[in-house]
Amino acid sequence: MSARGRSYRYVGPVELKTPVRPGSGGCRISSAAEFGGWIAGRSAAELAEPFTFVVGTDGVLRLAPRQSEHVACAAGGMVLGAGEIGFVREADWWAVGEVSNQSTGYCPDVTSWSAVARALDRAGLDRPSGFTNEVVFRRCTDCQEHNIVREDDFVCVFCGSDLPETWNVDPTV
Repeated sequence: MSARGRSYRYVGPVELKTPVRPGSGGCRISSAAEFGGWIAGRSAAELAEPFTFVVGTDGVLRLAPRQSEHVACAAGGMVLGAGEIGFVREADWWAVGEVSNQSTGYCPDVTSWSAVARALDRAGLDRPSGFTNEVVFRRCTDCQEHNIVREDDFVCVFCGSDLPETWNVDPTV
């Protein structure tokens, strides 16, 4: 774990990562001016849905259309956070209306919020105090499948085994 927080490598299906090329990721948003230019180019239809986002290991927010895979948005690299994000217009600027860590390719822990918050602050965006929808990911130690824990029920939906209380999705960590 770095001073910026834990980094996450892609743990999703290999066939989604294979076509990704370095340098092809989502739009880098490292300032309010960059966000302003990016958001001005979005259509009303795009703004009606959340976007795919990642926070690269450089701490910079990257955005892509919702249909984009997180691994493509990250250009195949490791991330400090990943999920979905929606924006709302407030007075004369934009704010984060919703944000989650929902990325089944990276399965980031809810503790990734601090890296996401820093990236949003850097982009000059008003934001909530935490994820508006927290997703709890765990890997089953018996069958190795990735699970989304719902209603604090730490039981594998694939084999019925108990899931660990702490994040363990990446077996190399």
